[in-house]
Amino acid sequence: MIHNPQDHQFKEENDLTADADFDSLVPAVPFNRRSFIVTALGAGFALAVQPVSAKSVITTDSKGLTAGEIMIVKADGEMPAYRAQPATGGNWPVVLVVQEIFGVHEYIRDVCRRLAKLGYQAIAPELYARHGNPQQYSNVQELLQRVVSKVPDAQVMADLDACVAWAKANGGDTGRLGITGFCWGGRITWLYAAHNPQVKAGVAWYGKLVGPTSELTPSQPLDVAGKLHGPVLGLYGGADQGIPLATIEQMRKALALAPSAASRASTIHVYDGVPHAFNADY
Repeated sequence: MIHNPQDHQFKEENDLTADADFDSLVPAVPFNRRSFIVTALGAGFALAVQPVSAKSVITTDSKGLTAGEIMIVKADGEMPAYRAQPATGGNWPVVLVVQEIFGVHEYIRDVCRRLAKLGYQAIAPELYARHGNPQQYSNVQELLQRVVSKVPDAQVMADLDACVAWAKANGGDTGRLGITGFCWGGRITWLYAAHNPQVKAGVAWYGKLVGPTSELTPSQPLDVAGKLHGPVLGLYGGADQGIPLATIEQMRKALALAPSAASRASTIHVYDGVPHAFNADY
């Protein structure tokens, strides 16, 4: 499981299951160490934050780990991904780590190493690789228009499926499969939990829940709330300017009334007065 960058006290778990104790994911509040400044809004969430002081940034080393870039072969070519896992052993539970709109930058790689330190095989695929390098953009709206808006949900689901296949062939126990994602990846977490029957649990960090649909994004999390294969813990900020509390209540009601037991076992926690991207320590 992921521990929150704001709190070094976290509980080790050796499995992600429907009955997992998600308390280890709860962020510490109040957030005295920094404050987020929203400089842009797009796709339903806040996109830029004020840099934090160096002492707030968590850096996880790779001692005792095998960590670095891998290439995952797909029918349409190779996809880069960052992988971290214990250096010895095998049959590790697998966690897919889904990026923010900014791609697989150092914060996402560090999250993978944090998970690997706890005994997981963590994989963060470069889901924008076909469309451009998000780290080359300094303007958020330009990034959204030229890269993010061109990424089809169907491609993302297939890419994550390819990660699961890679994990199964490379020491991962895909019978214990979890997924977590941040911001853009939080939305994907909900969708993938409805897509893949192998998912045992997910943690969605401040991913949007409702919004317009299109050929590239035919469903939103609210649309699949009743179809989850594994329970999802949603973590949201009460002061998130891009995710209205009313939409969170819509999702809660849909989960509670769902035919799927995994959907009914899902829960959403809202941290009062907390903005978007509260887990990001960069």
